[in-house]
Amino acid sequence: MEYRIGRIMLSEEELHSKVRELGARIREDYRGKKVVFVCVLKGAVIFFSDLVREIGPDVDAQLDFLAISSYGASTRSSGVVKIQKDLSTDIHGKHVIIVEDILDTGLSLSYMSKLLRERAPESLEICVLLDKAERRTQHVDVKYTGFTIPDEFVIGYGLDYAGQFRHLPAVHIAEPLD
Repeated sequence: MEYRIGRIMLSEEELHSKVRELGARIREDYRGKKVVFVCVLKGAVIFFSDLVREIGPDVDAQLDFLAISSYGASTRSSGVVKIQKDLSTDIHGKHVIIVEDILDTGLSLSYMSKLLRERAPESLEICVLLDKAERRTQHVDVKYTGFTIPDEFVIGYGLDYAGQFRHLPAVHIAEPLD
């Protein structure tokens, strides 16, 4: 099935306002501390870039990247999580915040959280832009949530379908082509 850009679910202005709010909360919680921010590639890269700039110099931020796969070219999780790129930073004894674009079933974030907790960070928190709470099959503790959204297939602001549409500045509902 192919998709096209549908109606806007979250505008560019709504996204930027929420990112500023999340950045302020994280800055307040971690002021004066060293934190490793983990971007989950590829979907979170735009959100991550905007978020870490909002956090600013009050937090000693180290940036790292983790790539996993549970979707392939589908719109639904395959149920199998694979690491494609691991962290290059030793997180033992450090504050860590995982930054993810979307929380769906919870399978991927549950897996990542368990994997990183085994590396004994001082603390581990999760920040997600979008939460599809009604799709959850695995419990995940999320400290920072941008928006709770309905079970719609969404694209834009880093979210893709088969590598397309990540560049869109807003979050859109993906509409199937007839």
